[in-house]
Amino acid sequence: MKFRSPFDSVPPADVPVAEDDAKMRDTNDKEAGIEMDNIHPVSGGEADSDQISVDAQAGVQGVEAMTKVWTRSNLILAYVTIWFIFFVDAMQSSMSGSLVAYVTSSFSQHGLTATTGVLSNLIGGLSKLPLAKVLDIWGRPQGFVLMLICLVVGLIMMAACNNVETYAAAQVFYWVGFNGIQYTISIFIADTSHLKNRGLMLAFASSPYIITVWIGGPLANAFLDGPGWRWAYGAFSIITPAVCSPLLFLFYHNYRKAAKAGLLPKREEHNRTTLESIKYYCVEFDVVGLLLIVTGLALFLLTFNLYTRQPGEWRSPLIISFIIIGPLLIIAFGAWEKFFAPKTFIPYGLLTDRTVLGACILAATLFISFYIWDQYFFSFLQVVVGLDITQASYVLNIYSIGSCFWSFIAGYAIRRTGRFKWAALYFGVPVTILGIALMLNFRKPGVHVGYIVMCQIFIAVSGGTLVICEQIAVMAATSHQYIAVVLAIEGMFASVGGAIGSTVAAAIWNGLFPDRLLEYLPEETKGNFTEIYGSLPVQLTYERGTPTRNAIDAAYGEAQKWMLVASTVIQVVSIISVLVWRDIKIKDFKQVKGLVI
Repeated sequence: MKFRSPFDSVPPADVPVAEDDAKMRDTNDKEAGIEMDNIHPVSGGEADSDQISVDAQAGVQGVEAMTKVWTRSNLILAYVTIWFIFFVDAMQSSMSGSLVAYVTSSFSQHGLTATTGVLSNLIGGLSKLPLAKVLDIWGRPQGFVLMLICLVVGLIMMAACNNVETYAAAQVFYWVGFNGIQYTISIFIADTSHLKNRGLMLAFASSPYIITVWIGGPLANAFLDGPGWRWAYGAFSIITPAVCSPLLFLFYHNYRKAAKAGLLPKREEHNRTTLESIKYYCVEFDVVGLLLIVTGLALFLLTFNLYTRQPGEWRSPLIISFIIIGPLLIIAFGAWEKFFAPKTFIPYGLLTDRTVLGACILAATLFISFYIWDQYFFSFLQVVVGLDITQASYVLNIYSIGSCFWSFIAGYAIRRTGRFKWAALYFGVPVTILGIALMLNFRKPGVHVGYIVMCQIFIAVSGGTLVICEQIAVMAATSHQYIAVVLAIEGMFASVGGAIGSTVAAAIWNGLFPDRLLEYLPEETKGNFTEIYGSLPVQLTYERGTPTRNAIDAAYGEAQKWMLVASTVIQVVSIISVLVWRDIKIKDFKQVKGLVI
C-alpha cells in the first residue's frame, strides 16, 4: 500500500480561490477600506516594486526606509540584540512564574494565584491593538520605548507592593510592557524577513527560552533564600532597560540615516490645537471601543474569580452587578464598532477572512486550554509530587524549552514545503489533544513524575508547531501594511483566551479545592483550614504521608482532574479553527522591501 503524504492533497499554487469565497472577501475588505488585490497572496500578492509604499502609514514607511539604508552588519547586530532582549525577558518571566505563588502566599492569599493574572492577561492582549496603531502611525521605536517604560514601572511596583491588589495592578503594567516589547520585536522580525523564512526567525527570537528554563527556578530560589522576592523584580527593573538600549540605538541611527537620504515621504503638516490633537488620537486609537471591551470582559471574567470572597457569593450585589454590567458593555462594544465608531477597533475586512479568523480562534483556544491546566501546576508539583522549587520549575518549563526547540523544526519544514496548514492539522492539533488527555490519567497523587514529563513533551512539540503556524497564517493572509494589525488581533485573541483560561482555573479551584480540602482534612487539623488553603508554604510544612498532607494531595488531585477535563474539551475548537484555513503557498511570496533575511 502506497503511503499518502499530507502534501499529496495540497492543490497546486495556481488553483483559484472559490468564487463565492472570493466575493465574500471582496465585500468584507471593501467595507474595511482595503483593496483585496493588494493584500492577498492568492490574488497576486503585493506589487514587486521596491519603492517606499506611498499609501502606507508613517511607521510602515519608516521601517521600509530603514531597511533600504542599513548594512548587513546592522541587520545581524539587530538580531543578536533581539536574542539578548528575549533572553533577559524570558529569564525574568521564568523566575516570576516560580515566585508568584510565594508572593500571594506572603499575603496569605494563595488562592488568588490565578486571579492576579486575569486582568493583566486581558489588558496585555487588548493593548496590542492600540500599540499596533502607535507602531504604524508614530513608528516602531516610539512603540518600543513606550512598552519598555510600562514594563519597568510594573517591575518597580511589584518590588514595592504591600498587598495582592497592588501586585495585581503591577502585573497589568508588567504584562502590557512585556507583551508589548515581544510584539514590537515580532513586528520588526516581520519587517525584516521574507515570509518563507519568518517561521525560522521567530523561532530564533524565542530560542533563549531553551536556556532560561534551567535558570529561572534556581534564580527564584536564590532570591527567596537571599535578599527576597522583592529584589528579584527590582534587579530586572535595571537590567532590562540596559539590554534594550542597543536596539533603540540601531533604530534611531538608521531612521536618521534614511531621513538624511530623503527616503522618508514628507508628512502632511497639521496645525491642530491640543484639544484637537487629543480628539484626533482618541478617534485613531478608538478609545471608547477599547474602554468598553476591556471593562466589559474584565468585569465578567473577574466575577468567577471573586465570587467565593463575597458575602453571599453569587447572591452578592457586587457579583450580580458584575454579571449584568460586564456582558452589557461587551454588547455595547459590538454596537459601537458596527454603527458609531469613526475608526473601528477591529478591521472587519481582515477579521472575517477565514484564515485570519481561524488562526485567531486557534490562538484563543490554545491559551484557554493552557492556562486552565497550568495555573496551579507549579503548586501541584511541589505539594503532590514533592519537588523543590528548582525541580518544579524544570518540569513547568518543559513546554518553553520543547516548544522553542521544536519551532525551529516546524519553521524549517514550512520553509521547505512553502505551506503551513498541514503541520497544524496533521501534527500540531492531534498531538496537543493527546498530551492534555493523557494528563487526566497521570496528574494525580501517587503517579510517577516521569509520566507527567512525557505529557509535557507532547504538548511542547505540538505547541511549538501551532504557534508558528498560526502566526504565519495571519501574516500570509495580508500585506506588509497590515501585519501589525493582524498580529495584534492574533495577540488579543491569545490574551483574552489566557484570561478566560485563568478565570476557569480560578473558578474550578476556588469552587472545588476548599470544599474537598475541608472534607478530607482530619479532625485535628480542620481548625487550620484557612491557613492551609491560603498558603503554599503552610501546605508544605506537613510531612508527606501524614493524614493532613494526604488530604491536601487528594484535594489537589480532584481540582486538577476537572481542570484537565475542561482543558481537553475546549481543544475540539482547535480542530475546526485549523480546518477553515486556506492552504496558502508562501514560498515565493514577496511581502517586504529592502535588505531583509
